[in-house]
Amino acid sequence: MAGMDSIVAGVSPTGLNQIDLSSSDLQRLAFLVKLAWTDSGFFYVINHGVSQDLMDELFSQSRQFFDLPLTERMKLLRKKTERMKLLRNAKNRGYSPLFDQTLDAPNQKKKGYFLGVDVPEYDPNARKPHFGPNVWPSEDILPGWRQTMQEYHSQALNVAKLVARIIAIALDLEADVFEKPEIFGEPIADLRLLHYEGVVFDPYEGIYGTGAHTDFGFLTLLATDAVSGLQVFTILL
Repeated sequence: MAGMDSIVAGVSPTGLNQIDLSSSDLQRLAFLVKLAWTDSGFFYVINHGVSQDLMDELFSQSRQFFDLPLTERMKLLRKKTERMKLLRNAKNRGYSPLFDQTLDAPNQKKKGYFLGVDVPEYDPNARKPHFGPNVWPSEDILPGWRQTMQEYHSQALNVAKLVARIIAIALDLEADVFEKPEIFGEPIADLRLLHYEGVVFDPYEGIYGTGAHTDFGFLTLLATDAVSGLQVFTILL
């Protein structure tokens, strides 16, 4: 997601379209989304309502976690099954260490922390795939960390719902089609904190931050800091 940038003809300096959620012209926004689909599949979301203070706190708290000693981070690692090596838990929550995810390339220099809709173990919904309790660092070690992540998760989900309405219009569907209970009544909304090792990637040596990939799921909102590195594949016409 982008910040409160000005919009010039719906295009950012990077060439990606900008979707201004403060605009009432939903047909124009839907048109810009359609254009993105024919090229890279990426667009900026601006004027989304998530405050810069919360964004700054999110990145600050994320850095604090990844700065913890390895022994503390590994306490939040759980087994998927008894026969598998140590990874995230059965609900795909918790700490993801180096080389946990491989995608295209086997040598990827990133760590992660995975969160989702927090459903207590005693709740019947926790028996559903992808629903269950999150794994939280101790409040003594990272005070306020849980509250920050929960607040950002909630606000980002609201942004996703607004973007979904624009996508529906772009598909010539009713704007609220994705809000119907039988479709996204209980969305599998994951929050993933990613930390890269700062190693300059070198494909000739097989070193990557993350290999080339296409995300799964309906929609990804990607918040970035001031460190460049994300590459987007575009179709050259």
